[in-house]
Amino acid sequence: MYRTHNCGALRMDHVGQTVTLSGWVQANRDFGALTFIDLRDRYGITQLVFSMDDHAEMCEQARKLGREFVIRIEGLVRERSNKNPNRATGDIEIDVTSLELLNASKVPPFTIEDDTDGGDDLRMKYRYLDLRRGPVQSNIIFRSTLALETRKFLSEQHFVEIETPFLIKSTPEGARDFVVPSRMNPGQFYALPQSPQTFKQILMVSGFDRYFQIVKCFRDEDLRADRQPEFTQIDCEMAFVTQEEVLQTFEGLARHLFQETIGLELPTFERMNYDDAIRLYGSDKPDKRFGMLIHDLNDYAQQKGFKVFDSVELVAGICAKGQASSTRKQLDELTNWVKRPQIGAKGLVYVKYNEDGTFKSSVDKFFDAAALQSWADHLGAEPGDLLLILAGEDEKTRKQLGELRLEMGRRLGLMQAGDFKPLWVVDFPLLEWDEDEERFFAMHHPFTSPKKEDIPRMLDGDFETMKSLRADAYDLVINGVEIGGGSIRIHDRALQSKNFKLLGFTPEEAEEQFGFLLGAFEYGAPPHGGIAFGFDRLCAVMNGQNSIRDFIAFPKNNQGRDMMIDSPALVDQKQLNELALALNLPEQE
Repeated sequence: MYRTHNCGALRMDHVGQTVTLSGWVQANRDFGALTFIDLRDRYGITQLVFSMDDHAEMCEQARKLGREFVIRIEGLVRERSNKNPNRATGDIEIDVTSLELLNASKVPPFTIEDDTDGGDDLRMKYRYLDLRRGPVQSNIIFRSTLALETRKFLSEQHFVEIETPFLIKSTPEGARDFVVPSRMNPGQFYALPQSPQTFKQILMVSGFDRYFQIVKCFRDEDLRADRQPEFTQIDCEMAFVTQEEVLQTFEGLARHLFQETIGLELPTFERMNYDDAIRLYGSDKPDKRFGMLIHDLNDYAQQKGFKVFDSVELVAGICAKGQASSTRKQLDELTNWVKRPQIGAKGLVYVKYNEDGTFKSSVDKFFDAAALQSWADHLGAEPGDLLLILAGEDEKTRKQLGELRLEMGRRLGLMQAGDFKPLWVVDFPLLEWDEDEERFFAMHHPFTSPKKEDIPRMLDGDFETMKSLRADAYDLVINGVEIGGGSIRIHDRALQSKNFKLLGFTPEEAEEQFGFLLGAFEYGAPPHGGIAFGFDRLCAVMNGQNSIRDFIAFPKNNQGRDMMIDSPALVDQKQLNELALALNLPEQE
């Protein structure tokens, strides 16, 4: 027997028992007559004691054990004289009577500690070592618990878990596909699914009125902290439902997951339409943990002789409470921050509303105290506050102010850990017009239904009407992060064909790409809708972390590479020949 208990199980109740433990050597401390070893497994750490007086030969063997050696011991549980209150097993230790070396270890390239000295690439190269660290193991275990609770809730709501194919057909909409050549069909390719969208709609036509799947999806796109080329979704679809029924169901799922995994009861889920989100927060995923809303200043700041303001589409600002004491150095640094290419503002106007009621601004030459007072009143400012103002094109300026608002929230500590503010964003535009390509794109995807009252306008309206169509779509946002998104789907062939036409598909292209779905709509397709939660992202948000990598057992780096197995990699020319791919590879050493 390798173990009677794990390394996190023993307590004072076990004192006097003989136990067997196995695990990895976390630390080895030699005090001459006594040698102490911390033995670790995924459950915890237990202190072992080796005595020269009682077992001299074994104690000598213990002294030679290095970090990450794998050992098995037997011994007697006893009370520690110097207890460790920071460790669950800190009241006891094991007086070792038998030691067996199961496997030696090379010196690890970084410390296997909660706070490690390994960089990202090094830890990803030796991911099997990184996965031994407590915080990473906790994240992976949390992910497992979240998946189990998801299945539990949805099963109780009569959802059926159904797997959909990984080898499907490439589609032109959305992100780039990962394509897979077919050996048996030379010159033809599968694609890995960006989502199971069309399959879950087909399942609704098939009569499975409640479907879910915790499913891998694949997108060949640029990466960042919250994106990976392969990621996981909680993918769901329901038939015979309205938008309200979908929102209530998955609000229930979110509440269940937070309650059962982190013991937190979520507050009321607010509702906000897309236009208000953009207008007030500069983003379709507002962080509601703090205020600092965007306010338009056109009526108060334009036509006053300041050309910078008079020549633009929008002048708007935010109010940073209590920040009138900001130094010139701090304001210059903030100006440089908004002028970075990632933000793209041309400059920043500030107004200090001093404690004595006076004003100091970067535009004193153009605006008197009365004008600045009107700005302060409109932004809800009080003495001691700081106004930050940007100007430019409406859409870009609101987005820039949204980023500035978030940065100020971070700097002022307004985003408290453990504070969760869920929000449904609704009434998205159905279509987006792209000036460069001179065509519409779907705001969500081509299968999203317009609002029922907008359907006649979609079928018969002109070009300008198409720009104002609203989608029966919704996003779940928590703390400024889009957790999930979905919509009521089109279930009528004529309406779906019209939407494809608006998106630039010819009838032939629509039939080639989606004929199976259009055909299914002719056999009694029910009204249906659904949602997909970003599972990795949900794990990160619930734990107050920005990166999804540490919730994925074997993630890719920012270049989409698996550093551990060195993938992607070249393949043999013979394989390419079998796949009918005429690619001449360089010779491999």
